[in-house]
Amino acid sequence: MATANQAPARRTPSAATAQLFSLALKREGRLLLQMGIGKPLIAQAMLLAEEHGTTVEEELLASGDINEAIYFAALAERLGLDFMPAIDPNRVQDIAGLDTQIIRPEMLRIHHASRPPITVIVPSLSRLDEMAALLERTPPLRQSIAVSTPSAVRNAAWQAGRLRRVTATTQALFETTPLHSARITFWGKQGFYAGVLLGALVAAAITLPIVSLLMLHIVLTLFYLANFLIRFYALGCAFLQQRSGRSPPMEDEPVGPLPVYSVLVALYKEESVAAQLIAALDRLDWPRSRLDIKLICEEDDTETIAALRALPLAPEYEIVLVPVHLPRTKPKALSYALPGVRGTFVTVYDAEDRPHPGQLREAHAAFMAAPERVICLQAPLIVTNARQSWLSALFAVEYAGLFRGLLPMLSLTGLPLPLGGTSNHFRTAELRHIGGWDPYNMTEDADLGMRLHRLGYRSRVIFKPTFEEAPVTLPVWLGQRTRWFKGWLQTWLVLMRKPAQLGRETGWPSFAVFQVLIAGMLLSSLCHPIVIGFLVYLTWMMLQESTHVDNWLAFWLFACDIINIFGSYAVFIALGRNRMGASERRAVGRHWVYVPFYWLIMSLAAWRALLELRTNPFSWSKTPHGPVGEA
Repeated sequence: MATANQAPARRTPSAATAQLFSLALKREGRLLLQMGIGKPLIAQAMLLAEEHGTTVEEELLASGDINEAIYFAALAERLGLDFMPAIDPNRVQDIAGLDTQIIRPEMLRIHHASRPPITVIVPSLSRLDEMAALLERTPPLRQSIAVSTPSAVRNAAWQAGRLRRVTATTQALFETTPLHSARITFWGKQGFYAGVLLGALVAAAITLPIVSLLMLHIVLTLFYLANFLIRFYALGCAFLQQRSGRSPPMEDEPVGPLPVYSVLVALYKEESVAAQLIAALDRLDWPRSRLDIKLICEEDDTETIAALRALPLAPEYEIVLVPVHLPRTKPKALSYALPGVRGTFVTVYDAEDRPHPGQLREAHAAFMAAPERVICLQAPLIVTNARQSWLSALFAVEYAGLFRGLLPMLSLTGLPLPLGGTSNHFRTAELRHIGGWDPYNMTEDADLGMRLHRLGYRSRVIFKPTFEEAPVTLPVWLGQRTRWFKGWLQTWLVLMRKPAQLGRETGWPSFAVFQVLIAGMLLSSLCHPIVIGFLVYLTWMMLQESTHVDNWLAFWLFACDIINIFGSYAVFIALGRNRMGASERRAVGRHWVYVPFYWLIMSLAAWRALLELRTNPFSWSKTPHGPVGEA
């Protein structure tokens, strides 16, 4: 029996099973020859089917060498049935079980006002003789059955259930586990407590200004110091790994057929990067017959949809149209597509991403080697346009420190991972079980990482990266960062609805780290100018001729401020640059000297987020993207 840390043993097919499989492949090959498909295509498909554990038919359709409509029209002719290349979704009733057809398209019932309904089927080559025999025994069935393609059935099922599905998407998490949903900003008495705290702070500031400032200074000092120490520890781990010269551990490639792997990409106003995205996804090292790529678009985003349809999309691609419905967010789009995911595993990419071709294979190997409770893997994100501006340079440093320094340290220690918004891989069944993404959370990634941890699951990191571009202008950067801060505020409020329960579910060490990483980051960003003000004031006081350093509290606060501010700047730069390659460090150059300004504009974004949380909590600030050269 496998231990908790061992992957389950793989079953190898028996000789009898292998022989039956081989006979089935040969039978499919004969039928395809009779349909006029050339021997070289059939031979290649048979080899791939045996390698991937699929059918010859699946491999042929996935190859793109035969047209889906022509192929199923030929099957219809062989069965003596009518062929229906397109299905009117208005004639399909949204009944129970309809969503099974967006995963495995096999059969739909089409209703007409003036004649009996017609059953549309998607015949398979393996059951063609069985279907032909049934029609031979009962000839009247030919009048009520027609043949269509998997794409047509799937598209009709998506459209027929669109309104019911989008309503369920926006309501499901809130209705099933409202404690985990950000749909209500302040839960229960949170608004009351926030008001009381704010009132108390204002009253204290008026009546006891010196004491209030001193207490605020001490609280900020402690949070800053804790945040600094966590990142300093991550820097130490990174430095030790660098000194040891050890490469990241790579899991052995599992033997046997590969499962279906789904890829979700939410796009909105991304027509300029559509061709770049498809080129990047086409380079993924995974069998095309085992890929399920969903390009998720808002149905009124006609420019992006037209750009995608103008491209020669391979059979593994599917454009999913999301009905216009509030909130208009990326997590809502991802959750809308989740019921149609066919893969055992699923990953999320952004429109501008260029994932490493081997990332899916590394993730699959890591999942197979990990315990079952590890349901998420985060790949590192690498910024490739650090040379373009000081903002993109510091963004690159920040991402290097986060994805290649801090998150690996958290993963090794079993602590919760605030996920990135892209390149996270999931076990599909467990992702559905925990409710998918929260459509109302602006940082659905961090929220999901914390939620799966509190539910007893775990996340780890992998090492093959995804390349992407950072914002290069202040307005774009500020809009994106404001959305992130607003989402982190939402996530903190959601998790802190029942703090004692959260502590019991995650464990108190994880609870403490969560407070430092999320609450501490929010508080330090909001109050960074105040901390600088404290340091300037204490420095001015100590430089006065009549002032002596005889107040131990003032001295230690001054010392802590020095460590917190300049130490935090230093560890931010050191952790990022330590994890970068030589070419990345050259691209950043001396832009690291702008870190103090970078942190000040982060404070501006945090204050904007605080205002938006009150006035417009579910607005999604779209980050524009443009095509780039190779990384």
